[in-house]
Formats: sequence, structure tokens, C-alpha cells
Amino acid sequence: MVKKNHKRKKPNQNGTVPKNKKEGSSRVAFFTAFKTYLKFHLLMFLDYITQTLFSKKVVPEKHRKPPTQNGTVHNMKVSKESFEQPALHTALMTYLGFYILMFLGYINQFFFAPKVAREKHREGYVPLYDTFEKFYLWYVYRRVRDCWNRPITSVPGAMVTVKERVTPDYGWTFEFTGREIPSLNLGSYNYLGFAESHSKCADDAIETIHKYGWATCSSRHEIGTNTLHIELEKLTARFLGVEDAIVFGMGFATNSLNLPTLISSGCLVLSDEKNHASLILGLRLSGALIRVFKHNNMKHLEKLLREGIVNGQPKTGDPWEKIFIIVEGVYSMEGSIVKLPQVIALKKMYKAYLYVDEAHSIGALGPNGRGVVDYWGCDPQDIDIFMGTFTKSFGSAGGYIAGSKELINHIRAYSHAACYASSMSPPVAQQIISSMKIIMGLDGTDEGIRRIRQLKHNTRYFRKRLHQMGVIIYGNEDSPVVPLLVYLFSKIGGVVRGLAARKIATVGVGFPATPLMEGRIRFCLSAAHTKEQLDYALEQIDDIANELGLKYSQKLRDPRPIVYGTDDDDDDFDATD
Repeated sequence: MVKKNHKRKKPNQNGTVPKNKKEGSSRVAFFTAFKTYLKFHLLMFLDYITQTLFSKKVVPEKHRKPPTQNGTVHNMKVSKESFEQPALHTALMTYLGFYILMFLGYINQFFFAPKVAREKHREGYVPLYDTFEKFYLWYVYRRVRDCWNRPITSVPGAMVTVKERVTPDYGWTFEFTGREIPSLNLGSYNYLGFAESHSKCADDAIETIHKYGWATCSSRHEIGTNTLHIELEKLTARFLGVEDAIVFGMGFATNSLNLPTLISSGCLVLSDEKNHASLILGLRLSGALIRVFKHNNMKHLEKLLREGIVNGQPKTGDPWEKIFIIVEGVYSMEGSIVKLPQVIALKKMYKAYLYVDEAHSIGALGPNGRGVVDYWGCDPQDIDIFMGTFTKSFGSAGGYIAGSKELINHIRAYSHAACYASSMSPPVAQQIISSMKIIMGLDGTDEGIRRIRQLKHNTRYFRKRLHQMGVIIYGNEDSPVVPLLVYLFSKIGGVVRGLAARKIATVGVGFPATPLMEGRIRFCLSAAHTKEQLDYALEQIDDIANELGLKYSQKLRDPRPIVYGTDDDDDDFDATD
């Protein structure tokens, strides 16, 4: 007689068999995750209070003494940055507001079933998705979901056309109304204004389509290389002042798929805590030991360098095969600029390799638009590996790695991005070539320098006006990325919706993309913006700041009128005029 194969329950550690309950129920898992997050953020809050009440006064950047090495003072330009902290009551309200939102989300989950598809026949399986993340997406992020991923129907220039949509069920689904709204674009990385539908660059790209087609449909290792790729690589190397360069069709993959080509287990990597996700992914894939240093903190970086060299590899104590320092030129969430001269001094002192990601700085910084090296007046030969993207300042797509001939030959041979990924589309390559020639002045005009100058004027004017307004903004005075701190989660949605109603397109950023205490609106400036457009945006921002109570700054305000394009803004351009 064949008996039914009943499921046998696994005994507990004490030998008893559990009762007939669903093990690892979603409700228990949620409470466990929520309790963990609560403890984590409570510790963060206590750390914030400690820093606010007991930390030493930070000397402003403009009053700090330049770094010294061997008794000599570096002739280093002074660059002002600001990371003002809010008052204690603002921190209290931010944490309280977030946890009230979480509590209401849980009540919502308890009484109302979500309008989402659910997996079936998964009894006994480990949950595929994290319980808390699922809850967060359904009941917290959903409340402000209309502020993100808004579709557009135009190029992301100074103006952008946004498709209007409405939600009949509080963010579960969206419907288009058929209305298209022209809006001032303060949310796109269009630093030099090359995102244009009618220009020489666009005409050149269209002509390239007729000659080469839309795509090569092959990798660079097979039949995916044409004359445009070779021309672009030579032009990029010339622009950066290095021996050679290689280009890729995707900016994210330029980091994530090439870092494992250069770094492996047995290597030590010192990475800035604000580095981009593509860098983090590439480093994790490499298998190297990663040590994270505090953002732009040279003392902490040097401390980790010393410890790494003294202690060697874990367990064995053997010397590291290679030591890498990895930084960005402009940090896209903070608006800060890397302290490159000090990083180079440490790199030379401790014989480490330096990898600089110039995704947001190439084209946007320096009197010639050649990035953070040009901005600080450093020697390109002091950088071992240059990385950058063509998405932001060139109005195109893809990325590059540049440096010595030996380095680039190694990447050509061993990079997964070169071996397996499709090569850059011909019209995309042509857009980069045309815009880069304009920046370099190879088109016979001063259009490139004019755009670089316009971006700097726009950046300093916009930042000075916001400081005068009394809001807290992060970053460097020369960074075209301008994060405005709003802190409270609900105020992110309030600002984005309020500006959208005034026909201004912006980007809101909050937890988990930023720390819980640092919800923000991120403005991205462009050379395509006019002073009149910036004045209109600043007027609307001032109105919303008064309405929502965003003027958290405790700094003294300069009562004098801010003059657009002052002489101070042109200091960097004297050498090129």
C-alpha cells in the first residue's frame, strides 16, 4: 500500500516540531525589516545630534590654508564650497515626518489590498524581493510617484515639452490627458546646451545616418569599428592631452565593465563615499578590497592609505598588488568638486594609481572645458586613468577611457565592454565629434568658449541668488549641479509639483537615493539658459520657499544686488582671451 507523501516539518533547534504556521510570514518579515530600519535611522539621528552639538567648528573652504608638501605651499586656486547643516528642530521634524508616513503606510497596507500583481504557487520559496523595499515602494514612494519619470516629447534643451498625466488611484496607475506642456528645463544634464534639434551637430548626425546607417550591429572586436570611432578616439585623446582613448556605447558600462579589467583581487581601492553606482558596481565585480573614505576628506584618505600600506593584505600581510584612488570630478548629488591637487599629492606620496571619473566635469569645468584637471590647472600626466561620459556636455551618449597608449591597448584587448557590447552608433559618434570640435574651437569660431563662459555665469548667478534667498544649497560655487535641501519627504513632492504647475521641470531626490535627512531638489544649469529664464525660475523658487518654509539657512545674507556676469566670474578666462 502506497502512503501519501506528506510534507514533513523540520524540527526546531530544540528538537520540537513547530505548529502549523506559515514560516517566515510576510508580516513578521516586514516587522523585522522595519525594526532594523528604525534602529538604523535612530542611530543616524543620534549621530546627527552629536555632530550638531559637540562637533568642532568647520573652517570655511575660503579660509583654509593651502596644503603643504615637504614644506612648500602649493599655488592652488581657492574654491568655495558649502555644506550647511540645518537646525536641530528641522532634523527632528524630518525624522518624525518620515516615520509618520511609514506608520500611515502600514495602516494602509493592513486595511487595503494593493493594486499590483502577485506571484502565485510560491509556497515554501524564499521571498524573491525584500519585504521592506516592497512596502516602501507601494506605500511611501507611491505617494510622490507622480514627481518622477515624467515622459517628454522633445529634446531636453533649455525648454522641454512634458506630457501631462493624471492618476485616478493615488499613484497606482497613470493616464495621459493628451496635453503637452512646454516647461523650463532645470532637470537635465545639458551643461553646454548641445541638446538641440536644429543645429550643426544635429545636421551632421543626420548626414551620418545616410552614410553609415543607424548602428553597426556588432562589437568593436568584430566588425563594429568604422572611421568615426577612430576619429572620435583620436579627438578625445587630443582634447584631454593624453596619448590615447577608447570609446564605448554606454556611460554606465564604461565604469562597471572596465574597472574589473584593471583591478582584481589582491588590490586595494580607496573610494570616495559619494562615488556613482557604476563605480561601486565595477569595484564589486573586480573582487578587490574596497575602503571608503569620507567625501572629499583628504585626512581620512591619507589615513586609509597609510593603514593599507602598513597592514598589507588581510590574513597574509603581503603587499598589495596595486593601490587605486577613485574619485569623481563633480559629484552629481552633492554638487561638490574633487580637491584634485591634494589627491594628486597623496597619490604621488604613496605611489597609488589615480582614476578620475569626469562624467559631470568634462565640458562643464575649466577655462577650456577640459574638466576638473583644466579647472585646477593640473598636469594631465598626473592622472593615470581618465573616464568620462558624452551624455552631459556633448548632448549624446556613451563614455570613454583615456590615458597612456599601453593602458588603452590593454583595455582594447581585455575589456568586456569592447568585446561583447555593440559599438557606439554612428550618429551618436558624429554628434560627439561635432560638439567636441566646437568646444575646442576647431570649427573656426569662439562658440565653444562662449558656451563655457555662459555656463559659468549662469552657475554663479543662480547659486548666489539662492544663497541670498536664504535656502540651503550644497556644493561648489562653480558646479552646475545645484542641490537645494528641503529635508522633509513631503516637501520634495510639494516643490516638484509646485514648480511643475509654474511650468518648470525639476528633479526631486530623497531616501533611499540620499540619506534620510537630506531630501533635496536638484537643479541642473545649462549654457542654453538665459538670464531671463533664470530670473523667472528664481522668482518661482522664492515663492515656493516662502509657502513651504524652505529658508532654513542661518548664514548672513548679502543685501547687495547680485550682478550677472561680474568680473570675478571671468578670472579663469583671462589666459584664453
